[in-house]
Amino acid sequence: MTRPRILVVGAGFAGVECVRRLERRLTPQEADISLVTPTSYQLYLPLLPQVASGVLTPQSIAVSLRRSRRHRTRIVPGGAIGVDPVAKVCVIRTITGEVTEREYDHLVLAPGSVTRTFDIPGLTEHARGMKTLAEAAYLRDHVIAQLDLADASQDEAERASRLCFIVVGGGYAGTETAACLQRLTHQAVKRYPRLDPRQISWHLLDLAPKLMPELGDSLGRAALEILRRRGIEVSLGVSVAKAGPEEVTLTDGRVLPSRTLIWTAGVAASPLVATLDAETERGRLVVTPELTVPGAPGVFALGDAAAVPELASGKDGAICPPTAQHALRQGRTLADNLIATLRRQPLRPYSHRDLGLVVDLGGTDAVSKPLGIPLRGLPAQAVARGYHWSALRTNVAKTRVLTNWMLNAVAGDDFVRTGFQRTRPPSLRDFEYTDSYLTPAEVRAHTAALRAAAG
Repeated sequence: MTRPRILVVGAGFAGVECVRRLERRLTPQEADISLVTPTSYQLYLPLLPQVASGVLTPQSIAVSLRRSRRHRTRIVPGGAIGVDPVAKVCVIRTITGEVTEREYDHLVLAPGSVTRTFDIPGLTEHARGMKTLAEAAYLRDHVIAQLDLADASQDEAERASRLCFIVVGGGYAGTETAACLQRLTHQAVKRYPRLDPRQISWHLLDLAPKLMPELGDSLGRAALEILRRRGIEVSLGVSVAKAGPEEVTLTDGRVLPSRTLIWTAGVAASPLVATLDAETERGRLVVTPELTVPGAPGVFALGDAAAVPELASGKDGAICPPTAQHALRQGRTLADNLIATLRRQPLRPYSHRDLGLVVDLGGTDAVSKPLGIPLRGLPAQAVARGYHWSALRTNVAKTRVLTNWMLNAVAGDDFVRTGFQRTRPPSLRDFEYTDSYLTPAEVRAHTAALRAAAG
């Protein structure tokens, strides 16, 4: 008898948690498991700003998928670019650029999200995101390069544009990125005797009237005070009107000379969602509380790409926010439901109460709200780092992160560029491959040609 083929798309929190649970609870005879991912590691995304600032090395938050003792999942090195739920075929572009297909009996969609952009002139060409390990490594190189070039320049206008850094997005990613990178330049400028620290400016912009409103008014104000005390100019109700290679025009009319625009203004579900031609809500796949996709037999979805009903909130129409906390627990629920499907047992709905929020602003600065308890300063920092450390999946990753934290606290940073800086800077699309996806019609044409060739 042929074993059922389970295909999991995405190696984020949701996808990896699902795969690991399937490996633990299914025997090899019950199913074949494959995982589609361009990289053979799980990225611990919340610590990405610390990689950009040099507190952590890239390897320390890239948790290998092959270290598990129960590892038996076939890793398909590539990205899913289309799904035909009728033919039960997933179209994959491998890391070499080859387009291939993989049939499935059960499909788990956890492709995550991409940086959300808007139709702003010059944005996709000149902005950089904070969504991938490559982007974090690139941004670190880029920021240090601006200090190097400003130090060598005799042109005051060039110096001004190289020493002005702009971050757009007042959520967790943007706030932590601005805080961590500002701390990097603050420490680094001490090694540049020809640069005046007062010339370095950091700007954090957000269209919302409040910074990180999920934290509540008190902690939001505390975070705002920390940033402003460090010299970061926070502008609320403001965004980018136009981006150029050497200046950025804001919606309030200001023109800032700057060669660094970091865009973290929210996320959107992976473009893979649109290839299914299925119902969506706010751009995310509509799923049942059991994480199944209506009208697509054998297809499950979770994480940032799925509009999962938030039953614990008690509010009609509420969907789970795209956080690692929800993704991890959805991965476990989905794995249990997939196993129940194979064993012809009833499925259970996903429900989870939020455990709180943590925001690490670097150094001894942090604001946290574990279980609804507001904290700031060192207690908040201890909770934030303790949570992140405990959430790392392997002991090797935990050891690397803890060692990096201790080494950085004792020895500081050497502010070394590692060679990611290129003559032609990569764009947002280059980093996240958002131009690679097929349309639903292209997916159907592709699978039709596949069936014709097989016949």
